[in-house]
Amino acid sequence: MEIRVLRYFLAVAREGSISTAAESLHITQPTLSRQIKDLEDDLGKKLIIRGSKKISLTDEGRLFRKRAQEIVDLVNKTRSEIESDYEGGDIYIGCGETEQMRLIAKAVRDLQKDYPLMRFHLFSGNAIDITERLDRGLLDFGVLVNPSSMIGYDFIRLPCFDKGGLLMCKDNPLAALDAIRPRDLEDVPIITSRSEMSRHAISKWLGRDFDTLNIVGSFNLIFNAALMVEEGVGCAWCLDRLVKIPEDSVLCFRPFEPVVEMEVSVVWKKNQVFSNAAGEFLKRVKAVL
Repeated sequence: MEIRVLRYFLAVAREGSISTAAESLHITQPTLSRQIKDLEDDLGKKLIIRGSKKISLTDEGRLFRKRAQEIVDLVNKTRSEIESDYEGGDIYIGCGETEQMRLIAKAVRDLQKDYPLMRFHLFSGNAIDITERLDRGLLDFGVLVNPSSMIGYDFIRLPCFDKGGLLMCKDNPLAALDAIRPRDLEDVPIITSRSEMSRHAISKWLGRDFDTLNIVGSFNLIFNAALMVEEGVGCAWCLDRLVKIPEDSVLCFRPFEPVVEMEVSVVWKKNQVFSNAAGEFLKRVKAVL
């Protein structure tokens, strides 16, 4: 199975049309059709369903697209690492939502001053998303909030903590409080992170099971959850300073009491061989800290 053929398949999946994909790849339509048919024969599975106007993917095709994209991304990343030097190169960082990314941004800024050709690629997601991509070699580093396990990783703990609390509308009765306590959440509609660590932290703070709360929704990134809060769907359990709240905003944030603090760490795979660019980035992160 050649990387070239994977790129062909991804183009077909992206365009939804063999003729349009062939045009974008600068090859003939019969050539592309034959390559896709040979790929299906090689796998022993049908990957696409040819319609009169548009193709669609089978279940196997959707799975293959995901894996093919990961393989192509890894090939591109590997090529970049081999070709990079201290003047350029690409660095891939997976980020949980945390204000402590400012420290990482400072390291990036300092590195760019000396190496303006370096490029930085951010992937946002929860701990599961990020560690999965770390394990597959698609990321150089992850910035994780309160990671559950460091087995298989090296890491640096950042010197600051993120504090948990409740994002709500200013007209919510809870907004009159200086802090939110476990007894205040009786029957309050809550939108919470899908992270298992967040659920564990909430349960520990509550002193009872997480599922005793009135959970009306979940999120993995806070931006859209904040829109749900604005529309009165519920209050969002989140970390402080992730949502910018100007004076005229309808939103406000109240911290938890007792305080809920979440550690943040920069992590990478044990025994990882860094590219020149990634190795220099790690030095700058340590210097900033």
